Amino acid sequence: MNTKITDIFFDLDHTLWDFDKNSEMAFDRIFKNKCTEICTQDFIKHYIPINQECWRLYQNDKITHQELRYNRLKFSFDALNYAMSDENILAIANDYIEFLTDNNFLFDGAIEVLEYLKPKYNLHIITNGFATVQDKKIANAALGGYFTTITNSELAGVKKPNSIIFDYAVNLAKTSKESSIMIGDDLDADIHGALNAGLDAIFFNDKKIEITENFKQINHLLELKKYL
Repeated sequence: MNTKITDIFFDLDHTLWDFDKNSEMAFDRIFKNKCTEICTQDFIKHYIPINQECWRLYQNDKITHQELRYNRLKFSFDALNYAMSDENILAIANDYIEFLTDNNFLFDGAIEVLEYLKPKYNLHIITNGFATVQDKKIANAALGGYFTTITNSELAGVKKPNSIIFDYAVNLAKTSKESSIMIGDDLDADIHGALNAGLDAIFFNDKKIEITENFKQINHLLELKKYL
């Protein structure tokens, strides 16, 4: 247990909440209702990297919220060589947001590690996700009781990796950066963002990508017990 740390900040998507699995289930429901000729697995192969790139642009203020929602679908359908009208893309985008929180699979060990950490630390969330969607995820996955504060980019007015969102979250938590640590899956938004803002950080590297930088990292959430 790190006695210096009093407050732990978690990312939500891809760290606690299994975005890829829940996302696939939402698309499967949509395609079965509206586009039966589309294979969900084929679509997802394109969608995952395209969505990640769109989010990277969004969190660095290169595209808007609406462009994110449209582009990730448009580019995925284009990659499948599937013609889709703008009207249908926007309808699917709305359905996707509506269905996304109906399934709330968490990463293996998420609840166990939160139960382990909760008596020892103050737990918080910092997320770039849209507030109404993130609030539903947290509520539907029964995560709310574990966290003292929840900071989203809409509240802070900026997105990770901007240091202002970390300042906002630390102030909201009534703690200090020296006593805080960030845990997340995104090297730029979560790890570089936190370290540049003056917090410690642990990289949740569940995909076991090779990195050259010497960050604290874990491949499974229960490995947090080694550090905390």
